[in-house]
Amino acid sequence: MAKAPVQRMSQLMAKTLRDDPADAEVLSHKLLVRAGYVRRTAAGIWSWLPLGKKVLSNVERIVREEMDAIGAQEVTLPALLPREPYDATGRWDEYGQELFRLKDRKGGDYLLGPTHEEIFTLLVKDQCTSYKDLPVILYQIQNKYRDEARPRAGILRGREFLMKDSYSFDTEDEGLAKSYALHREAYQRVFERLGLDYRICAATAGAMGGSKSEEFLAPAEAGEDTFADCPNCDFAANTEAITYALKPVDAADVPALEEIPTPDTPTIETLAASLGVPASATLKNLLVKVDGEIVAVGVPGDREVDLDKVEAHFAPATVEMVTEADFAARPDLVRGYVGPQGLGEKVTYLADPRVAPGTSWITGANKDQTHAKNVVAGRDFEVAEYVDVVVVQEGDPCPQCGTGLKLDRAIEIGHIFQLGRKYADALKLDVLGQNGKPVRVTMGSYGIGVSRAVAALAEQNADDKGLMWAKEVAPADVHVVAAGKALQTELALDVAEKLAAAGVRVLVDDRAGVSPGVKFTDAELIGVPQILVAGRRSGEGVVELKDRKTGEREELPVEDAIARLTAR
Repeated sequence: MAKAPVQRMSQLMAKTLRDDPADAEVLSHKLLVRAGYVRRTAAGIWSWLPLGKKVLSNVERIVREEMDAIGAQEVTLPALLPREPYDATGRWDEYGQELFRLKDRKGGDYLLGPTHEEIFTLLVKDQCTSYKDLPVILYQIQNKYRDEARPRAGILRGREFLMKDSYSFDTEDEGLAKSYALHREAYQRVFERLGLDYRICAATAGAMGGSKSEEFLAPAEAGEDTFADCPNCDFAANTEAITYALKPVDAADVPALEEIPTPDTPTIETLAASLGVPASATLKNLLVKVDGEIVAVGVPGDREVDLDKVEAHFAPATVEMVTEADFAARPDLVRGYVGPQGLGEKVTYLADPRVAPGTSWITGANKDQTHAKNVVAGRDFEVAEYVDVVVVQEGDPCPQCGTGLKLDRAIEIGHIFQLGRKYADALKLDVLGQNGKPVRVTMGSYGIGVSRAVAALAEQNADDKGLMWAKEVAPADVHVVAAGKALQTELALDVAEKLAAAGVRVLVDDRAGVSPGVKFTDAELIGVPQILVAGRRSGEGVVELKDRKTGEREELPVEDAIARLTAR
């Protein structure tokens, strides 16, 4: 067995901190900085120090091994990319302000790659000419760039981040489904090896395009995604991807529409209180601008509009809220008293499926200080399109079985897409088929956030003392601590060398002039799985072995401790 490295803390370029960084909001940010894994270079830009680089590399290794196992081939493509392919797919504009754009000295337009669908498509177009060259799966592990408006949460939401992105190329949809399944299974193995608690959730495709899409989410309070989990069946989905079927009702017995004076009731709350009805009996009509054109969105009064869903529906169009100036320019739209009856002649009216044909509502009468009751969908107003746009709430029925859903926060650590032919169509990716005629290639796109996975691990595997890494990703297998005296340091270094000779990766705290208390605190903060202490019984050849996660301690003769650690 090859000798493993011994990292001496007396030579390690890393300083631990006792206090949390002033700008830290989430646990992973606090601990990774305090334990000397990363340091901030600029807003959303991070440097990985030696311990952090070891963890990052271990995550990379696991990802690489599982990608290679499904027959994927690794390449490295440039991060600095020309504009033209992104113009061809429309994403130069679709990405908006998140795209880092720059010009070379000759005035040519370039970008820093946020993702590489276009470039991989062109690579395959150049290299693969026949159906015999396919299927193929290509991947890379590379830095990506997105100009986040508010980079925060440490490495969770940066402007530069490390990602594994892979792409499958097939001649048939059945082949794409197989490539997708291979990635799905590989991702499960990756996250299980990393020791992450995760969920596979239905998701929206967003700017990526394509059809089927699933996210791999790691539950954590610091997560920016909200997902719904059914306690009764296997349903799990990002809340943005949850949709409900349209269920019309019979409105034959509903009286005719009637306008009623409702002074000083411009909000749902004031209207419901004034009439003595629940907010759920009212119809809220939110006005937005889609590429400058006003669109109304109708939802029950007790629900909030999920603007992310609205934006996803209209993507790549820009969605904005209407302003005072917009109302001033449209006197037919009475602020606080907008109703859908007759509105379709003036603006496009969308509604949530809960506003189904036959449902009856109290809503604005399009007159100041006036509302209308008995306003029936399909009778008194028409809906141009039904789109599920409400914010999902705890207890909403599961779309599969009807059980009340549970909501949790999570970190997105992976995303897989069946892209289909969106990019192949835009960039004309064809190969010769078996019959000698061109066949349009179908694609899949699959990402893992490598640096985000480190943050997710830190969020899920920590206690009030510090980090607790799983063995496969830890920067070392054993943290050997010399309590301080010369004899203890000598023993600690001797044990470290014997462990390393047996292939065990060792971090040894041999720092002179550092108190035992500080060394023990640092060992728990750094979070290596096993801590071996050369302490008060070193003269007897006895050391203490502690499991960082369980806290279990045991005093053992040196040889027994070495045997225990080398047998794992």
